[in-house]
Amino acid sequence: MIKEIDAILDENPKAGREDLIPLLQEIQENQGYLSENAIIKVGKHLQLPTSKIYGVATFYNQFRFEPKGKYHIQVCRGTACHVLGSSTVLDQLEKHLKIKADQTTKDNLFSIEVVACIGACGLAPVICVNGEFYAKVTSESIKEIVENYRNKND
Repeated sequence: MIKEIDAILDENPKAGREDLIPLLQEIQENQGYLSENAIIKVGKHLQLPTSKIYGVATFYNQFRFEPKGKYHIQVCRGTACHVLGSSTVLDQLEKHLKIKADQTTKDNLFSIEVVACIGACGLAPVICVNGEFYAKVTSESIKEIVENYRNKND
């Protein structure tokens, strides 16, 4: 992992402050997230304090600081989903998996991400697991969906 980060930085020997976001995007695309190590290395490479790097990375919701789980669950919080109970779905999902949004379970099986809109408003509330959509999700159906994925792994 460290060698891959070094290779990305070595490909950009003259990178400057204006290259920060593209470098972070490339590292995240390669690694799946931005590790503490990656942020430190980018800071040294660009001669910027890690606090600046972290500040930029936390400003944009495209960056992650933990690896995604094998089953990455996106919970839509758009207007239609909100009105039809996506906050309850999110709460139930967090309780069932014992993690919060933007976290990954200890076994790296599940991660949760809250998204502004999935674009399936007529099916609200909606979640998406690794690109597979689930419509009209309820507190009860969330448990079944999660357990079906968990059983795939057994």
